[in-house]
Amino acid sequence: MAVDRSLTGRERFFDSSEVIVTKTDLKGRITYANRTFLNIANLDVGHALDAPHSLIRHPDMPRCVFWLLWETIQAGKEIFAYVLNRATNGDHYWVFAHVTPSFGAKGEIVGYHSNRRVPRREPIDTVIKPIYAELLAIENSHANRKDGMHAAVAALTEKLKSAKVSYDEFIFSI
Repeated sequence: MAVDRSLTGRERFFDSSEVIVTKTDLKGRITYANRTFLNIANLDVGHALDAPHSLIRHPDMPRCVFWLLWETIQAGKEIFAYVLNRATNGDHYWVFAHVTPSFGAKGEIVGYHSNRRVPRREPIDTVIKPIYAELLAIENSHANRKDGMHAAVAALTEKLKSAKVSYDEFIFSI
């Protein structure tokens, strides 16, 4: 299945009674995908399994948010985030993601589990889109992508520090 890297500008939606579920291995390769995920991402199970979860990454999604997500789950903690994804045909869709590590019998992290729900629209339009645009501009202002991502992480950290809130407090306050 070819992935269309162009953007259509069309937004996809899923029902508020549905939950998108995926599981990945330690490297972020998909090991499980439910029907809702396959439908919204425009994938079939054969192309989803073993593919990197970044297959659905939208170019307008700041890399620093994924850096924060990976840092959090690799430390054994859960994280919630608003995420803009791209379906394989170029459409896009928003989710409110809850990502957690999955633990083995000895307490070691053996993979990751993500549930995504329909997000509230107002915070996306009034808070998330402007912040993500700002973070993306910071990332894109650097010739080196890694330097740009780290600069955006620093900017986000400073924004939260100035507001005297943790990332979790911010996400749940909007």
